[in-house]
Amino acid sequence: MEAENKTATYAKYCPNVWVAKCLEKCEKDEIIDVETQYGKINESIVHNLVFEKDGYFYYSITRADGYNLQERAKRKAEQYSNWASLAESKSNLYYEASKEGADFLVLAEPIKIGHHSEKRHRALIERNNNRMAKCVENADKAEQHKYKEKVWGKRVEDINLSIPESLEYFKEEYEKLKEYHEGLKSGKYTKEHSYSVAYAKKKVNEMKKNYDIAAKLWG
Repeated sequence: MEAENKTATYAKYCPNVWVAKCLEKCEKDEIIDVETQYGKINESIVHNLVFEKDGYFYYSITRADGYNLQERAKRKAEQYSNWASLAESKSNLYYEASKEGADFLVLAEPIKIGHHSEKRHRALIERNNNRMAKCVENADKAEQHKYKEKVWGKRVEDINLSIPESLEYFKEEYEKLKEYHEGLKSGKYTKEHSYSVAYAKKKVNEMKKNYDIAAKLWG
């Protein structure tokens, strides 16, 4: 009989990063079940022991199915793309439907008050007006969905501390900023203003903080 995975819950570690809160010690690369506050279980891969507190062990983890912020952005972009296509299709259908009786309406015949055709004439105009309103409404929805598709599409390559790739990214960025700061001090790079060195040092410190966190999580 196959042994069950250890069960843990999620705990917030820092912005964008959730770790596994475990009652038992885990091994690196071990697969554990992590339960959300809504009772959903995500199989997850253990990486590093981040810290211990009050008898609990907190580990950095990644989803075993590969789902992360980049995959989420990709799926959201695809979702909005599908919704945009659906809205465009509906808009086109309403537009085509609004052409009902076009051969008659193009003659611009006035509504004959009291005539047996009055009711049909008014109903036809009302139907087509409603259809054009729906056509415009769905066209607007399609544009909104396309905009959101573009926004999420740009986030597909985003990197933050929640993924192991952040370690190499923050390391490279830290080295770049550190080299630039040293270059400002040595005169290799021109100072734009009197605070250039101080601002550069602040960016170095901020990036070093991210790099240190990434190393603890994924190093």
